Amino acid sequence: MASTAAARRHHAAVPAPSLTGPATDVHPVLRRAAAPPAALDLLAQAHQGLEEAAGLETPNEAYATAHLAALRTAAAVLAVHGRPEPSARRRARIRSAWEVLPEVAPELTEWCALFASGADRRARAEAGIQGAATRRDADDLLRDAAVFLRLVERMLQLQPVLPQQAPPER
Repeated sequence: MASTAAARRHHAAVPAPSLTGPATDVHPVLRRAAAPPAALDLLAQAHQGLEEAAGLETPNEAYATAHLAALRTAAAVLAVHGRPEPSARRRARIRSAWEVLPEVAPELTEWCALFASGADRRARAEAGIQGAATRRDADDLLRDAAVFLRLVERMLQLQPVLPQQAPPER
């Protein structure tokens, strides 16, 4: 009995984790079951691409690598949500991920427009056309692609979440 009472006192002395403050006393747990392995692999490749892009000296290479990371992030969403309903008109031509993604995830439409607008610059950068992308272009795209990746991870529920607490005993 004494050990039970001591355990209760010890448990009561430890403050409960705050849902609004810093979670320094809680270890987040990743929920990985929300996405298929292909999507998780694409997100991992996107992370690696962003790290690589950040270390590249040439603006063209950094821009192209960051754009590819954003494209892999979009592909991960498509891997989770599937493809839009096929129609005769839509099957007639190949469409980019930036065209398809708003149909399965409308909340990402503005992001798709942003990255679609950079597709031609990426093609020029990959072709090695001098000045296709400036250092500022590459840095801006790297930052945008990183935000897009974090947003998609949250959307797919891959961010760290607090473990659920057991209801109090009565």
